[in-house]
Amino acid sequence: MSHQATYYHQNEAYAEFLANWDAAFYAKYTDALRPPTPGGRALDVGCGVGQVIGKLTADGIEAYGVEISEPNLERARTVCPHARLYDGRALPYPDAWFDTVGTLNVLEHVEEPEAFLRELVRVVRPGGRLVVSSPNFLRVLGPGYHPRMRGLAQRWANLKALFQRRALLKDRTHAVRFERMSPIVREPFQPDDDAIVVTNGLEMARALEQAGCVVERMDCTDRKVPALAEWLLNATPLRWAMFNAFVVARRPRSS
Repeated sequence: MSHQATYYHQNEAYAEFLANWDAAFYAKYTDALRPPTPGGRALDVGCGVGQVIGKLTADGIEAYGVEISEPNLERARTVCPHARLYDGRALPYPDAWFDTVGTLNVLEHVEEPEAFLRELVRVVRPGGRLVVSSPNFLRVLGPGYHPRMRGLAQRWANLKALFQRRALLKDRTHAVRFERMSPIVREPFQPDDDAIVVTNGLEMARALEQAGCVVERMDCTDRKVPALAEWLLNATPLRWAMFNAFVVARRPRSS
């Protein structure tokens, strides 16, 4: 049985954990996922208990969500009629069906992240937008809430890993292969204990490029902050080493 099916499929505690997140946490992602034209379709992959698709639906947008967890899905369906269960691999939609497709804090939990990103690209229309947000487990600056982000020795290792990955990816033919890690088992549960992929903005952006997209921006901020702070935090290459990875890309109109 897969990690996803084992950990999330019937996990009531995880649904309760997600339900207690502050709605403001989702604001930047929700706005980025909002279709640019009236009548557009938006898909949230790993929609959790429905905070994002519920907000989009309330705003009159045709929002869809897929989720591997039945307890999560039960809650999401109370706020969005287009929420459905899926297997964590193949999205149950035709090619090029959505104007925007996004996933928030999901990539770090999937067993085949490279294939997962290609599947997101498949269902977005040419000219459509993709939004992929995950923690930066190669974080050098900022709070260290996970062992892969904590301690001087680990942060030094992260800095070296970023330079190594950047040098490797200068070869445009090199295919991204995210580093895997083991989940942490402890009580009480802490955020991202269940993560199994070392997500980071550098490889997320390049993987989307290799899937045929044009990356428009990579922010280290996944939440709304004052405009000046947003600009300062993302104005230099330090954004690759800070906080989180919030990547916005577009599928070209012609390939």
